[in-house]
Amino acid sequence: MIHFYQQLGRVFYSIASADKVVRKEEIKKLNEIIKKHWLPLEDSLNEFGDDTAYQIEIVFDWLMENDWIIGEVMSDFKNFKKEHPHLFTSKVNSLILKTARSIADSFSGINKSEQVLINELAEILIQEQPLTSKNLS
Repeated sequence: MIHFYQQLGRVFYSIASADKVVRKEEIKKLNEIIKKHWLPLEDSLNEFGDDTAYQIEIVFDWLMENDWIIGEVMSDFKNFKKEHPHLFTSKVNSLILKTARSIADSFSGINKSEQVLINELAEILIQEQPLTSKNLS
């Protein structure tokens, strides 16, 4: 789960930095969503006994402090999803998109650069959904 949350930290950072500036409103929104939605999602812990969902915040903060360039985030995320499809339930996919949209919308609405990344993210999440009895009906 640590790698999953690290991937999400990278994705959410790429959304926030799409316009070349990460705003405090975007950081605040991400932290609120982590506490309200990601922490209760599942109960895995890291080696220090902390909820692994905090990896989203840790990676996001590290990337911001190091002026990380977006690069291949979405293609890396797509590959991660292919390797770990069981992690991407419809509930998780919905929460990923909700988080991305909320970050982008937290400062002056969603701009064109952010929308392009959100659309790409949505396409990745929709592709190759794990088969469940719900999608077979």
